[in-house]
Amino acid sequence: MKNTSLGMPGHYVPAQTGAVTPADGVPHGTQDDALLDDYRALNDPARRREVERRGSYFVVEGALALEALLGSAFTVRSVLAAERKAERVRSLVGDRAPVMVRSDDEVEAITGFAFHRGVLASADRRALPGISRTLEGAEVVVVAEGLTDHENVGALFRNAAAFAVDAVLLDPATADPLYRRSVRVSLGQVLRVPWTRVPAWPDGLGELRRCGFELLALTPAAGAEPIGDVALDVAARQPRIALLVGAEGAGLSDAALAACDRRVRIPIGPGVDSLNVATAAAIAFHRLGRFETWRTPARSRRSG
Repeated sequence: MKNTSLGMPGHYVPAQTGAVTPADGVPHGTQDDALLDDYRALNDPARRREVERRGSYFVVEGALALEALLGSAFTVRSVLAAERKAERVRSLVGDRAPVMVRSDDEVEAITGFAFHRGVLASADRRALPGISRTLEGAEVVVVAEGLTDHENVGALFRNAAAFAVDAVLLDPATADPLYRRSVRVSLGQVLRVPWTRVPAWPDGLGELRRCGFELLALTPAAGAEPIGDVALDVAARQPRIALLVGAEGAGLSDAALAACDRRVRIPIGPGVDSLNVATAAAIAFHRLGRFETWRTPARSRRSG
């Protein structure tokens, strides 16, 4: 396994170095007008998705997300802080990026929503790595199909980080992990856990199998194997695992299910149709991912 810093989306690397602009606060009426454009109309999801993808950048919110961003390979464009958070933000950012300090009312007028967390940051997007690159050194990964809810995507990344899942792969329809709400719900883990997309769906799943992964479909279907039985088998053989999860309601598509080697279910009580996708994934990560015999995730081994 390689012991290098990949510098890919979500891969943890040492903090960036080199001055960008002194972070002692950008004054009103200078270059801040252009910098503030990154933060306008944050309360309009459709507009923000269009603007951010066209502009090749994304915005994160809150101190935890800012710390994760500063510890990642992403280039920070600027930081917008409320006056009450200015000292802490300046100490975190240093000379990495310009810091604009405004009152809560001013920030609310710019962003379009009440500014409770006190800090926003904008960063450049990076080209996504290929599937095989993302899977290097990985033992346990999760593959998501059709997750269009940004909070579920963020929670999936948070759970993946908690249970030492090495990477997250997304089908073309799954929501953007770098959308502000996803990053916030993930507690910044979207910026740490390696991820990429599988552009050819579901044919691209064949690349995981060629890389030596067994594909396990998580489904509530009665005919699927109970997760306890599968966990015992996995513990004995220690195969490389790719766990497929689908959206609530629709679940995994027939094509995705057909591409998998096994179907796995989590037994639940009567009268309950299914679990939330992030909750079900967390249970499966713990049962199948060898979390109880803790191992260092591949992302940490790569950055060592």
